[in-house]
Amino acid sequence: MTHIENIKKLFSKDFVESPLLESFEVGKIYLSSGKLVACDPLITNDMKPFSTEFPKGDFSVLLHKERESNCVAYAEIIFTNAEIAEWKLATTDDQNLKDLSEGEIFGYPVESGMGCFMDVGTQEKLNDLEKRLYHSKGVDFMGIYEEFFHDYFFDENGAIDQYAFLKPAEDHPGTIFAFETGYGEGFYASYIGYDKEKSPVKIVTEFIEIS
Repeated sequence: MTHIENIKKLFSKDFVESPLLESFEVGKIYLSSGKLVACDPLITNDMKPFSTEFPKGDFSVLLHKERESNCVAYAEIIFTNAEIAEWKLATTDDQNLKDLSEGEIFGYPVESGMGCFMDVGTQEKLNDLEKRLYHSKGVDFMGIYEEFFHDYFFDENGAIDQYAFLKPAEDHPGTIFAFETGYGEGFYASYIGYDKEKSPVKIVTEFIEIS
């Protein structure tokens, strides 16, 4: 699997060393249960969490942009500073690596040009918000992007940034880290780096393969 070898080369150190990438630490995501979801929040908001149990709490998030295009090539969450012993393709409980043919991946589809990381508890709050807005606004409901996401990415002067941290519920500490995905639509895989104790060190989603 050439993708995972490339991920290993780029992300096994404490920093990414590539002249083709520009890296930014952009903030922290809060995970309330340690069950992490990666999805297009506008079309796959029912995506199942990864089967790996991640730590709970606040964790640093990094974006890695392709210098030439200024597009997001990788999104990363760092859980610990332990040395990485192994990388694996991230899967959900209903996905088995043995079912993949050579060159195939598990991942999530993007149609909106947006991807995200969020805890499964935050996912539930996002879906509750969408239902609540739909029922309260009726025919005036414009969709969860216009009603919730848009203001985090655009203001009266135009685009604000390529990413945002969103909080769908005041009564829940979970945050969504949402961002533009590579060149837009596609199907994108995530990879988990584990330490020698089989605990997750970091997770990386790939949108543009940089080798």
